Amino acid sequence: MSETLLRVDNLKVHFPLGGGLFAADAGVLKAVDGVSLNLAPGRTLGLVGESGCGKSTLARALTGMVSVTSGEIVFEDNTIRHDRSASWKALRRDVQMIFQDPLASLDPRMTVGQIVAEPLRHLRPDLGRADRRRRVAAMIERVGLSQSQINRYPHEFSGGQCQRIGIARALVVEPKVLICDEPVSALDVSIQAKIVELLQQLQAEFGIAILFIAHDLAVVRQISDEVMVMYLGRVMERAPSNTLFERPAHPYTRALLSAVPRPDPELERRRRRIALSGELPSPADPPSGCVFRTRCPWAQVDCAAQTPALRAFGGESHVACLHAEAVARDRLAATG
Repeated sequence: MSETLLRVDNLKVHFPLGGGLFAADAGVLKAVDGVSLNLAPGRTLGLVGESGCGKSTLARALTGMVSVTSGEIVFEDNTIRHDRSASWKALRRDVQMIFQDPLASLDPRMTVGQIVAEPLRHLRPDLGRADRRRRVAAMIERVGLSQSQINRYPHEFSGGQCQRIGIARALVVEPKVLICDEPVSALDVSIQAKIVELLQQLQAEFGIAILFIAHDLAVVRQISDEVMVMYLGRVMERAPSNTLFERPAHPYTRALLSAVPRPDPELERRRRRIALSGELPSPADPPSGCVFRTRCPWAQVDCAAQTPALRAFGGESHVACLHAEAVARDRLAATG
């Protein structure tokens, strides 16, 4: 499958800063600043970047949980009107979300059965009580839980089981897009692998498109068909998963990958790490030109004056870097 389900063009989410007497001069925080992406059925787009780069804000913008400043969101050729709640309501059944903290995302006063049934009551009012009960029971079993657990409460489950409940809640309405915001970061490594495997199985079964947000690059590589790298609200690079991990084109991507430890001690000793200088700038006051230039080992004078657009590079990649060719030559020299 290659048709686009969800298309995002130049999306921006800006938050006004300050308040009171001088509110007009307080400026804005550019959490998401011109992001474009496509999600297709049966495909997974991985989204990576440091904390504060805008990943979670982007996820919430795609579900209407935060207001969009500008840009276009198109679902199945229907443009979502940012200023109309009815437009978002029509999208809510087809675009569901899984959250980072499994237990905190579940209502402690509700049983598992009530939690999983809640989306059906709001988004599928055409279903009767018996139909809802059958769908809930089937989905609970599909995510690896037992029907005997249906009347238990969230605190009676482990973190991995709570995340399975969250997955069941998201998928019970049969969405077409699933947005996973750090869904395994709060889990043990062994449990992470099982949850990722479950998501892959469910994707193959239902043909859903997935936006998978994570810090763990190994997990992202395992589950993603394509990967997008964000920094200070902007996309630095987008490429097929294997291409990005084997031939990173942007300096920031190279720095992220160089920080990932390798299991081979000999390779770990010989490889060159890329140390980023300085602190992460504030999205309320980003650098001029390329937002990454203040920490980039390959920065030139023109990087401060010109904002690089995301352009095709190396056949499969898209990179927002004025000097991607020089970075690629350096990468080849380092590996050769």
